[in-house]
Amino acid sequence: MKTRSANFRVGQLVHHKLFSYRGVVVDVDPTFQGSDTWYEIMARSRPPKDEPWYHVLVHDATHRTYVAERNIEPDDSGEPINHPELDEFLVEFRDGAYTPHRGAS
Repeated sequence: MKTRSANFRVGQLVHHKLFSYRGVVVDVDPTFQGSDTWYEIMARSRPPKDEPWYHVLVHDATHRTYVAERNIEPDDSGEPINHPELDEFLVEFRDGAYTPHRGAS
């Protein structure tokens, strides 16, 4: 099983195609890293497990999501994200993206 390179990076704003929320990527998994039980319950569209998945802070919410690459697209709004955990992962917002803390990928 060959994995594909991620199209999104930590700090990048994204838009969920199915659920229409905005968010920011805070971590990238090269392939699905969740449990089979979670996948069966939550990933109803059955996105590929062998492609990148993203940990996303959801704008104006308090939760994170775990999203398959095929379900997100770039968010070009240029607007910052409002989330209580933002400072744990990202430093500053400039030119439509966030800067990750040092050492983050």
